[in-house]
Amino acid sequence: MRSEMIFVALGREQNRYMLSQLIAKATRKLHRPHTRVPDTMNDALALFGAAHTGAEAATLEPALAELRKVA
Repeated sequence: MRSEMIFVALGREQNRYMLSQLIAKATRKLHRPHTRVPDTMNDALALFGAAHTGAEAATLEPALAELRKVA
């Protein structure tokens, strides 16, 4: 659920307003044509949450590269 993703991402940014601004910016940069915006928002939240939980860079880098390639 998105609410769980938000709570995980809040570990990176404690201010909810700043988190919403970061997610909005990430959504605009990562959004691909012909995809749903909520799916892109979920991807951005997952990336922020994974960065906070200390997921290894090896697991994050392919996902980021794929998103940058398409965007």
